[in-house]
Amino acid sequence: MRITLSVIKADIGGFVGHSSIHPDLVSTAQEMLEQARRRGTLIDYKVLACGDDLQLVMTHTRGEDNPEVHQLAFEVFKAGTAVAKRLKLYGAGQDILSDAFSGNIRGMGPGLAEMEMEERPSEPVIVFMADKTSAGAWNLPLYKMFADPFNTAGLVIAESLHRGFAFEIQDVKAHKKITLNAPAEIYDMLMFMGAPSRYAVKRVFNRATGEIAAVSSTERLAEIAGRYVGKDDPVLVVRCQGNFPAVGEVLEPFAHPFIVEGWMRGSHHGPLMPTSFRDATPSRFDGPPRVIAAGFQLAEGHLVGPRDLFDDPAFDLARQEANLLANMLRRHGPFEPHRLPLEEMEYTTMAGIMRRLGDRWEPL
Repeated sequence: MRITLSVIKADIGGFVGHSSIHPDLVSTAQEMLEQARRRGTLIDYKVLACGDDLQLVMTHTRGEDNPEVHQLAFEVFKAGTAVAKRLKLYGAGQDILSDAFSGNIRGMGPGLAEMEMEERPSEPVIVFMADKTSAGAWNLPLYKMFADPFNTAGLVIAESLHRGFAFEIQDVKAHKKITLNAPAEIYDMLMFMGAPSRYAVKRVFNRATGEIAAVSSTERLAEIAGRYVGKDDPVLVVRCQGNFPAVGEVLEPFAHPFIVEGWMRGSHHGPLMPTSFRDATPSRFDGPPRVIAAGFQLAEGHLVGPRDLFDDPAFDLARQEANLLANMLRRHGPFEPHRLPLEEMEYTTMAGIMRRLGDRWEPL
């Protein structure tokens, strides 16, 4: 049975500030998706939240980029925006960059990760959701999951993984893409994946079978809007077990709180902290950035779950280390490397400051 798993998210209003989401936004989305399920548009759905982002997890048989499914998500976000405005939530509708749906939600602000798959006899998937960070944040964990044998033992000892994986990498500024193979082209891959502010992994495929293994959202709000309107807060879908890494191998990269861009006003570096659903409410300096992991079993398209996979004491040390790294970076204040480099702040007020002070710069 071919199933499409669509994860579409948007920040349509924060409660309080950028820290969390109001329950009325969740209930509004649930009501609308339930109506769509009864109409037959969807097989199943779950409504989740990470920080101030509303997350729609939907299954159907309509394939990727389906206009009806995308319009459903758009209408949910519009209805949620109306609720957010009534409640005077912060940044109501900030991710919705157009009032008119044009057949596809891509390029309209919300983040999107979709994959069509032939559902296996057992189909475990993990949906990762991040807040206060950007689209390239998944580069490092995807490399570790699918190319690093020190993380994923199956790359060495499991025949189904031994041929490696192919990575589709997008240049989000030049709007180009390239596919590189691991392990043969690992050094070439790392040249691009190691620059997540410009290059982001969109899809990963099993080279032996051609099956899709992972897909992420690579939409960058600032590139779409031409100004800073909030961080991208990306999502990632990863299939597990069998021809793919085990659940534990997929979660393992997050035991290290690696540094990502985002945090306060989208203009700082900070550690990505793996948390439970209930703790995905960043408030310290609007952070530090958070990531949650929702585990599902697919059963004829039905979402059995979610399991809150980071609600585990095994990740306590990662959370502690994230707090220590946050302290270290915060002490830098407005200095790099806590603040992003100037070339990464072109969509903030920095451009206006440079124009205003431009004629005061003199030759040496």
